Amino acid sequence: MKIGQLLNYLEAIAPLSYQESYDNAGLIVGDRSTEITGVLICLDSLESILEEAEQEGCNLIIAHHPIVFGGLKRFNGRSYVERVVMKAIQKGIAIYAAHTNLDNVYVSGVNAKIAERLGLENTRILAPKSGLLRKLYTFVPKNHLGTVRDAVFKAGAGHIGNYSECSFASEGEGTFRGNAQSNPVVGQRGERHVEAEFKIEFIFPAHLQGQIIANLLQAHPYEEVAYDVVNLANSYQRVGSGMVGELAAEMPVQEFLQFLKTRMQTACVRYTKAHKETIKRVAVCGGAGSFLLKSAIRAKADIFITGDYKYHQFFDADSRIIIADIGHYESEQFTIELFYELITQKFTNFKVLKTKVNTNPINYL
Repeated sequence: MKIGQLLNYLEAIAPLSYQESYDNAGLIVGDRSTEITGVLICLDSLESILEEAEQEGCNLIIAHHPIVFGGLKRFNGRSYVERVVMKAIQKGIAIYAAHTNLDNVYVSGVNAKIAERLGLENTRILAPKSGLLRKLYTFVPKNHLGTVRDAVFKAGAGHIGNYSECSFASEGEGTFRGNAQSNPVVGQRGERHVEAEFKIEFIFPAHLQGQIIANLLQAHPYEEVAYDVVNLANSYQRVGSGMVGELAAEMPVQEFLQFLKTRMQTACVRYTKAHKETIKRVAVCGGAGSFLLKSAIRAKADIFITGDYKYHQFFDADSRIIIADIGHYESEQFTIELFYELITQKFTNFKVLKTKVNTNPINYL
């Protein structure tokens, strides 16, 4: 099986278009047409990970963090980033990263995995992203309405929250006149034709537009298909930063903090003064999530769990919420399990290994 086939599957779950502007998710080193000998999953594709991959006979590393964020001007091995890229190329090991695109998806995302570890229910995206949705308008004769709908739905259009196959159709009258080179399905060449048509509307994620339009053109009976695509300002409720949910039952603050420490397997929880006695609603963000504090407060979360908080940022809790910093690595470490589950439930024709190397650069005494 080729690398590209696996990556197509992962990118259907976490499209690269969902990553933040500063990110560099995707295939960083390697060729999509290479046959897979084995996959090694990690958080950080360091030199020790490359050595492990080589020892295990794996020619593809799936990492959460991209080893390259900015442009590299020289490859002299003077930094760990240069050395990793150089050695990966020398050894024929591909490196792929799914970072903020995997953070930002609701189903099978990084924050969904944290919520699962904590047993959260009624979860939703904490800060949904906008600019990711479009609307398709097209015009179809009545007797082809069902066929066109089915084709567009099959390509992924029509999803709104927990509902699929959503569309709206309004009846009207269309006119057209074909020229001498036309081959009209209805009406006569050179004469104006009036046809009873339906205008159909579908909402869809922007990254699916190519396949949706291809399906539309294939299913539509007309020689020339009239359609419009417009960008929507709507927030996409299934894509965005962080997650918020509820515990099955309220827990005293100190009991929850101990539960958090155990479930997230962290050596340290840094937290602010409790403003209430119990925890029920919980907001989470894997990695560095301080930018989501206001969103967590608006969601009426009792506690916000993330990593990489700075000293002065803790004051922003301001007796409105508890901030709990469990560490960057610690908040994302179960992403390795997430990758493993996603890949092994789909593919069985190559080996998939979870790294045995702890790449956390921070130690606790």
